[in-house]
Amino acid sequence: MERWSAPVLEGRIVRLVPLSHEHEEGLWEASRDAETWRWLSVRQPGTDAEWRSWMEQALTAAEKGTELPLVTLCHGEIVGSTRFLALRPEHRSIEIGWTWLNPSVWGTGANVEAKLLQLEHAFDEWGCRRVELKTDALNDRSRRALEALGATFEGIHRKHMLVRGGENRDSAWYSVTDDDWPAVRAHLETRLAAG
Repeated sequence: MERWSAPVLEGRIVRLVPLSHEHEEGLWEASRDAETWRWLSVRQPGTDAEWRSWMEQALTAAEKGTELPLVTLCHGEIVGSTRFLALRPEHRSIEIGWTWLNPSVWGTGANVEAKLLQLEHAFDEWGCRRVELKTDALNDRSRRALEALGATFEGIHRKHMLVRGGENRDSAWYSVTDDDWPAVRAHLETRLAAG
């Protein structure tokens, strides 16, 4: 079976590179704002040890090939992270998730370009038929962003996950299929060109 590996993806605003130990300090600094972690499924690391544990979990998933964590750099500065996960090459399907950005780059086009780069790679390089994206159903900001990308809302999965130490999470599911991709790509390119 084909095994996908973490790519380097480069645009005008962002560069996505495979996560490595060399990113530990920069990511730790970029993640310090509590808003960054508000909707993630784990609590914000508060100590160096908790941060190292988060890094080790991500790197272990990468080594096993179950997730492909990427570091988001904006004009050379580490500003966040995203991942390819739920890798299903046999079905040509993947999920984009675990995305977080430091609030300093919210609204700059960094997220739009990162998603464009990830979607391009999934569809054009890996030949995916489907890319899934999901978020906490209560996360209005993320849901608006996914809808603005052109992803199709597929519904709410009730009691989908236990997060942050036991809280219930209903998840809003979105997708982009290979049929959707040409229009979604054109839409994202237009958004980026408009600045």
